[in-house]
Amino acid sequence: MVSFTYTAADEEKSRGVRRMKALATGLLALVALIYALATWAKNSGAGAWAGYVAAAAEAGMVGALADWFAVTALFRHPLGLPIPHTAIIPTKKDQLGASLGSFVGENFLSADVVRGRLRALGVARRLGTWLAEPAHADRVTAEAATALRGALTVLRDADVQAVVGEAITRRADQAEIAPGLGKTLDRMVTDGAHRRAVDLVCARAHDWLVTHGESVMDAVQGGAPGWTPRFVDRRIGERVYKELLRFVTEMRDMPEHPARGAIDRFLADFATDLQADTDTRARVERLKSELLARPEVQDVIASAWGSVRALILAAAEDDRSQLRLRARTSLIALGRRLSTDERLQTKVDGWLESAVTYVVTTYRTEITSLITDTVAGWDAEQTSKKIEANIGRDLQFIRINGTVVGALAGLAIYTISHGLVG
Repeated sequence: MVSFTYTAADEEKSRGVRRMKALATGLLALVALIYALATWAKNSGAGAWAGYVAAAAEAGMVGALADWFAVTALFRHPLGLPIPHTAIIPTKKDQLGASLGSFVGENFLSADVVRGRLRALGVARRLGTWLAEPAHADRVTAEAATALRGALTVLRDADVQAVVGEAITRRADQAEIAPGLGKTLDRMVTDGAHRRAVDLVCARAHDWLVTHGESVMDAVQGGAPGWTPRFVDRRIGERVYKELLRFVTEMRDMPEHPARGAIDRFLADFATDLQADTDTRARVERLKSELLARPEVQDVIASAWGSVRALILAAAEDDRSQLRLRARTSLIALGRRLSTDERLQTKVDGWLESAVTYVVTTYRTEITSLITDTVAGWDAEQTSKKIEANIGRDLQFIRINGTVVGALAGLAIYTISHGLVG
């Protein structure tokens, strides 16, 4: 069983309850004494006043005893007697919890109540006014950065890398890249953007041939038949090298070289095939799949998370980073718009009302069960003791008021009855 925590403050309140009990009981004893003395005086011929006092005191005793019974019956059996419908809180605790849960669900968690309350609050306008203050935007940005760092710290890199790698691979595998590559290549050829790459290749090829001339001639000689004389092989190698160097030099220095035109036509045809030729597109897709399946590529994809994570952490920790500055600026701008744009306020308030209403109406039983289950888990005796400590002092005033009101009522009834008889 789960009980309230009985604190030092509760003990202090209990002492106050005991003092009020003593006062109410003392008042009962006082009216009882007055009743006894007034009855004695009446029987001794003291005069008519004694009857009035005795009647008032008698009614005061009745009122005090009735209210004592009512107050005591809330928390325990009066005088320890198991009278029906007493010790209400300990014995009816679960029913009270269920009734409280139903009351809250019907009167506080209904769709109309929730919508009306949210509409009256004007959440969007208030939120916008609050966010428009730079200090508040700074606070939200700092809290968001802290939450982001915490989330990145909790996440396991291996799990995130696996998810990222699988997502990228699946997306890349589903998307056909050949048509897109074809369109890009076609635009590059049309705009002449590829010519810089051709210039670079020609320049590097020329420099390489100049530096490795002997290697080229040796390669040509090595491929010659064995029956040809060595000096012939040498002359052929030199001739091939010079022609190759001349060709590359002319390509480098002549923008209108026929070979460059051939390259342009080849790239244009290839761009067309990438977009329209079925075989070419299928080959590109097979090549893409083979590349994605290679462990090296998968490692590169997975390692991308580490770089992204480091960048995000660095940006979140630096209060002058572009990430935080842009977030702050966006929040202030959003706040200003929310505080002035009535259409946006209406739209945001509508979203909020719909979301909260859905949650409340869908999970109302679960919300109210929190009340009923919590109350059901309390220890009956401790619950009664805790509640009495907090409201018992006020309940003792009922006893005092019952004594006073009962005495006045008794006096009035006695006076009226004697007046009618007289």
